[in-house]
Amino acid sequence: MSLSRIPKELHAYVGERAAQDDPFLVELKQAAMTAGIPQISIGAYQSAVMATLLKLIGARDVVEVGTLGGYSAIGMARALPDGGRVRTIELDPKHADFAEAWIAKSDVANRVTVLRGAGKDVLPTIADRSADAMFLDADKQGYSAYVEHATRILRPGGLLMVDNAFAFNHLLDESVQEPDVLAIRALNDGLARHPRFEGALLPVGDGMWMARLRA
Repeated sequence: MSLSRIPKELHAYVGERAAQDDPFLVELKQAAMTAGIPQISIGAYQSAVMATLLKLIGARDVVEVGTLGGYSAIGMARALPDGGRVRTIELDPKHADFAEAWIAKSDVANRVTVLRGAGKDVLPTIADRSADAMFLDADKQGYSAYVEHATRILRPGGLLMVDNAFAFNHLLDESVQEPDVLAIRALNDGLARHPRFEGALLPVGDGMWMARLRA
């Protein structure tokens, strides 16, 4: 069965059998809605997939571009062992303030640090080979540049995850020529033939790349 023919009911069935949000994360999402934070964070199913991947590679250090309300950072931090850390980058001061407040109340407050600023400015300050995994979920037009930073920041064998690879369900509609959609199409083509990465585009959420940095 092709991916395009998978019924919505089957997607729901799969999602219902993944780890669900605990009361704290449910409260976080409700507070984010009340605070006017855009409702564009990953879902519980995608968070469960990412946590499993991080555990499989034994990740201890994760870099995230795009904190939003802190939901994904907390989810990834929970997948790390004691002493692990997530460095998450956020440009919008309102989002950074909200995320820091909720991270401080979470069970992984000591594992997450919010780095304020644009990805293009903060990523160059992160040391080479200092992360086991990176998750990109920020400005889509910056994705290709962020991938190149990942080739330096990730350790050999490190994991790159990239969200919204289906371009908000516009990926295959050639009549849609918005800059973000064009940027994601370019990212998909670039990652598929990137000399430093090997991986696959998964039908998870709005499409997510899972790619390993070659040694």
